[in-house]
Amino acid sequence: MPNSNAYIHDRSYYHRPKVVSEQGPLSASESKAIIERLEARSGKTDILGRHLAFEQAISGSPLVMGNKVTLLENGGETYRAMLAAIEGATHNINIETYIFDDDKIGNEFANALIAKQQQGVQVNIIYDGWGSVLTRDSFFERMRSSGIRLVKFDPVDPFATGFRWSPLHRDHRKLMVVDGALAITGGINISAVYSSGLTVKHEKPSEEVLKTWRDTDVQVEGPVVPEFQELFIANWEQQGGAPLRFADYFRAPENKGYEIVRVLGSAPEEFSTIYVTLISAIRNAETDVYITDAYFAPDPQMIEALEGAARRGVDVRLLLPGHTNEPLIGAAARSNFSELLEAGVKIYLWQGEMLHAKTATIDGVWSTVGSSNLDWWSIARNDEINTVVLSVRFGKEMDASFMRDLENSRQIEFAQWQQRSVLERIEEAISGSLEPLL
Repeated sequence: MPNSNAYIHDRSYYHRPKVVSEQGPLSASESKAIIERLEARSGKTDILGRHLAFEQAISGSPLVMGNKVTLLENGGETYRAMLAAIEGATHNINIETYIFDDDKIGNEFANALIAKQQQGVQVNIIYDGWGSVLTRDSFFERMRSSGIRLVKFDPVDPFATGFRWSPLHRDHRKLMVVDGALAITGGINISAVYSSGLTVKHEKPSEEVLKTWRDTDVQVEGPVVPEFQELFIANWEQQGGAPLRFADYFRAPENKGYEIVRVLGSAPEEFSTIYVTLISAIRNAETDVYITDAYFAPDPQMIEALEGAARRGVDVRLLLPGHTNEPLIGAAARSNFSELLEAGVKIYLWQGEMLHAKTATIDGVWSTVGSSNLDWWSIARNDEINTVVLSVRFGKEMDASFMRDLENSRQIEFAQWQQRSVLERIEEAISGSLEPLL
């Protein structure tokens, strides 16, 4: 077990102002000095300061300094990082996921978690009642019988929760927090569709990349991790999970790197800070906007923000699935193509099995990786989680990843798009009219 002195015993410690470090709140002059040092290193003096300013202006969770953020691409990288973190856990593991399949990957995780539980590491799991509806009860019961604590988020069965039944409220978050010190989050569920096995390497040939679902996660270490933990515990308690002792789950902040990170969690009862923050970032963009999205059915505000950025000379690129497991949303996305292309937005379609990532990088300094799509389910009906990173170093990694993905994508040209069939246009019009329901 870790040293108990490394844990925080007072929940009020985390009711903090907007800009903090591992030592606690920063004064305005301290914040300014640190940003100036970051700007001097990056050479992006105006851009970084501009994005920091609009982030501070949006209410919500704090901007936390001193973090290390590692980009994880595809199931192979993410699952290896998750299993390594599980293996290294000494105190507790919290997992929140939309889908927990009882396939090869699901069983590898179940076996690893059961082994840690038997070693005395407490494992707590939230899985969504609809997302995991096809997973056998016996799969979860095997973990429960080992001492793992599980909560089914809003079960599909109305009699399972009595008057608390909410069939349209889904937990779409993907999050793992280990020992209160490390978090892994993004778009990947626990399912073999992301990887046929854990031997798949990042350097695999492009033809192999195209055979599995493409997704992105991040591993975060540093003073911002308690923000992830707070979101997990809030849902755990709201869904009737056994009480978790605060002192067991919150470590004293420790500087791990140079990234400024904000954790954004949204729920249907609130306006989506994730969506508002992304629109604000696009409206403040000066050079480029690179967005990857699995289910693109945006509202007029997002369309207006993208078109406005393109018209003022920003390089706006959208990477969307060429093949989707949700045909209605795919057609709804295409219903916006003509307007976006005419405004100068560049659109690319992924040519692999399924593009499931939800990421954005703006001006090479503002990035987000998360679970939230640009559709109405994410905006208004799901619990979602996104990580916003202000960092030139991480921004460069994100831009490089985006450009690699474009190599496996097909660009849509405006003239070519205008030649599509009448049947396709009718399908788009019908699906487009249903966007608020998608």
